[in-house]
Amino acid sequence: MKSFQTTIHGKVYRFGSLADLLAKASPFRSGDALAGIAAESEEQRVAAQFCLADTPLREFTKDLLIPYEADEITRLICDAWDEAAFKPIAHLTVGEFREYLLQSTSTNVELSKISAGLFPEMLSAVSKIMRNQDLISVAGKVEVITRFRSTVGKKGHLSIRLQPNHPTDDLKAITAATVDGLLYGCGDAVIGVNPATDSVERMHDLQNLLARIIETLNIPTQSCVLGHVTNQIEVMNKSAPVDLVFQSIAGTELTNKSFGVNIALLREAQDAARGLKRGGPQVMYFETGQGSCLSANGHHGVDQQTLEARAYGLARAFNPFLVNTVVGFIGPEYLYDGKQIIRAGLEDHFCGKLMRLPMGCDVCYTNHAEADQDDMDNLLTLLGVAGCSYFMGVPGADDIMLNYQSTSFHDAQYVRQTLNLRPSPEFDLWLQKMGVCDQSGRLRTADDSLAELKSRAVHLLSAGVP
Repeated sequence: MKSFQTTIHGKVYRFGSLADLLAKASPFRSGDALAGIAAESEEQRVAAQFCLADTPLREFTKDLLIPYEADEITRLICDAWDEAAFKPIAHLTVGEFREYLLQSTSTNVELSKISAGLFPEMLSAVSKIMRNQDLISVAGKVEVITRFRSTVGKKGHLSIRLQPNHPTDDLKAITAATVDGLLYGCGDAVIGVNPATDSVERMHDLQNLLARIIETLNIPTQSCVLGHVTNQIEVMNKSAPVDLVFQSIAGTELTNKSFGVNIALLREAQDAARGLKRGGPQVMYFETGQGSCLSANGHHGVDQQTLEARAYGLARAFNPFLVNTVVGFIGPEYLYDGKQIIRAGLEDHFCGKLMRLPMGCDVCYTNHAEADQDDMDNLLTLLGVAGCSYFMGVPGADDIMLNYQSTSFHDAQYVRQTLNLRPSPEFDLWLQKMGVCDQSGRLRTADDSLAELKSRAVHLLSAGVP
């Protein structure tokens, strides 16, 4: 195992491994401190960042943080690596790579050419020596477009996941919340429900409900019931109308094992969903979040942000329709306050976009974190400027089933109007047809303008939602 060192003003700083160097160079966060791997002082952190900046990118292809033979995520990343795509930047150090990314000549087209040559750890490394504005600037160059019934990720557009969760999976309440969200222009990324129970039968009911809503209202969007992937495979085997397959994933084999998943199981689910032929080949929806590997005791001494980037290495192999970091969901043990949550959200979005993933963000926090809705407004705005593909739309921003704070239907309107962004093109036209928005994208509130949507919604409810 190679060690690293640097000298600053005559003082020598030593780091025992590449993993140690990355951890010490990370902006402070409570999860790394809890793991006992964070820098012991700001001086040590700055020294680590200097040392990291001088580290060749090629080092990450040789000095694997988690051994190849011990981890299937490492094997996936290494086996998928495209050395030809890496060649244009193979001579750069981490610091020089930052300069390359910030150059005006490093356009979306140029960055797409090197994407397959990037190890996730390279992006984690360079993010550690970037300011927030650097992360925003570079991510904003990248356009990642995915398609199912709607098109997500085009520049000038911002999509929203409509999240009508309910603590008892009440179908009428979910339907009402869905219609409410549609009236605010939300739902073009996906209408996605987190089931309150692990019941396969209830999952089947929820899948049928969402499909019925989409079909009755003729909405150009897709649905997802965010239960465990094994339950989704079971309901697909029973011919449930599954559009997108969801699973939470992480950056190590050990952590994914604690989630009850592995690469083979995800492949099985992907094949099953594609076999239904309900949309295009992009059928996977992944959620991630810094801290999950530490929580599962599967971190191998690697910092949480680098492990998050490795989760994107796993996601990339599945050509997913949606990926999002649920950035503040795990709690203050991992991201203590608003400052840490904001930084983590920008890092995650940057790393995911550079790996050509359709990155969204659940801009959120738990009630016991040192954060509030003003912090979320800040992160929401910054990620909007950075070209984030989609956010969450939760009634009142308060998820009454998962018990955390997210972003609301109103927040979606704020970001779109402030940054002059539109919904996905297909959904935009549907909103105009239904009288929800005018041609400029502004909400219309007159009762007569919403007659078509209201008529269909009344029909939906009166036709016997269970």
